[in-house]
Amino acid sequence: MSAVWTLDAVTARHGRKTVLEAASLAIAPGEVVGIVGPNGAGKTSLLRAGLGLLPLAAGEALLSSRPVSALKPDERARLVGYLPQERRAAWNLPARMIAALGASDLSEPEADRLARACLARVGAGELVDRGVLDMSGGERARVLLARLLATRAPLLVADEPVAGLDPDAQLLTLDLLRAEAAGGAAVVVTLHDLGLAGRACDRVVVVSQGRIVAEGAPREALSPEVLAGVFGLNGELVETPAGLVLAARRA
Repeated sequence: MSAVWTLDAVTARHGRKTVLEAASLAIAPGEVVGIVGPNGAGKTSLLRAGLGLLPLAAGEALLSSRPVSALKPDERARLVGYLPQERRAAWNLPARMIAALGASDLSEPEADRLARACLARVGAGELVDRGVLDMSGGERARVLLARLLATRAPLLVADEPVAGLDPDAQLLTLDLLRAEAAGGAAVVVTLHDLGLAGRACDRVVVVSQGRIVAEGAPREALSPEVLAGVFGLNGELVETPAGLVLAARRA
């Protein structure tokens, strides 16, 4: 099956600093891929470079086999839904209007119906008419997740979608993204919680100092050697009835 998102030896810089170096990655429909790494490793830079939001110094990024650099904004919006790490909102719009922004290809009544349905899916059905600036950070995160789901794009990319959420909301978020993958979408998420990455992702990509240093099934990518070398942890992913759990201590 053809990849919906491909990075081919992508290098990117902020000023004179190289933040991503020779990164290659292919994302297929139906899979959940977790991007993990220490703070400042280059996880967000990888997403932004691959989506055309950070200029490339070398290499090429493709969406559905088309160069990202050649896509018009509306074409890119049809191919990928992106949830950035930043959750601030400039205007106190009601939740239904924020969520409906993800469905810009629909008529206003259709977008509103879809927005309400997506808000219900993320457990925010009671927030449809509340302004996003009047919400807690966790409530606002649910609304922005609803906006992502409303895009119905073949590729969904979420940067730290569970950061700051209660444990039940973290699991709900990842369950919803897994459901999107089960429906045929490709899903890419950055995560700090390695245990969650092991439980929720089909494949894990480890980034360190701007390079992809490991990739594969969770227990392969997060091997004891990688945990020690990249994260400074002495441990491993352990299988439990609830799924993989990280059992580790500082090395």
